[in-house]
Amino acid sequence: MKTLITIFAMLIAFSGHSQNEKKLENKNFHDFIVEDIDGNTFDLSNLKGKKVLVVNTASECGYTPQYEGLQNLYEKYGNEDFTVIGFPANNFANQEPGSDEDIKQFCKKNYGVTFPMMSKISVKGEDQHPVYKWLTMAKFNGEMDSNVQWNFQKYLINENGELVDVLYSKTKPNDKKILSWIEGD
Repeated sequence: MKTLITIFAMLIAFSGHSQNEKKLENKNFHDFIVEDIDGNTFDLSNLKGKKVLVVNTASECGYTPQYEGLQNLYEKYGNEDFTVIGFPANNFANQEPGSDEDIKQFCKKNYGVTFPMMSKISVKGEDQHPVYKWLTMAKFNGEMDSNVQWNFQKYLINENGELVDVLYSKTKPNDKKILSWIEGD
């Protein structure tokens, strides 16, 4: 009887999992609605026509100084054609332990961050946020599979909401590849 109950529970869980994955099929980046760091709804469809650099952030990481470069990119290029979006995550070595308010204050005080920051999410694992499932799975994004390997991994999204590339943490925001992509070279 225990075995039968376990099998039934697994079938229900699998069914829910595949239904959640069905919701990600035939979507692009602009089809998602997320929550910003202030708890407000942030509709990614408002970014149609813009190139978007998506980055998972953390306040206590060796790569945290990249906030400065991200802010510089946003100040130089952030307009109707480009934006940066930060998704704080605590998936790596507990390097983002704070609340949304803590993160917001840290970013403002230490790096003057004005680019859009979202509410803290999970970027990998069982509780991976749907946006990151889409970003990391070719069956959803139509382009490539990737694993979020550490904080400050960057995803490049084109004006049509399509994934263009993934750049790992060591790639700085002012890297020639990112600048060329933004400038359309």
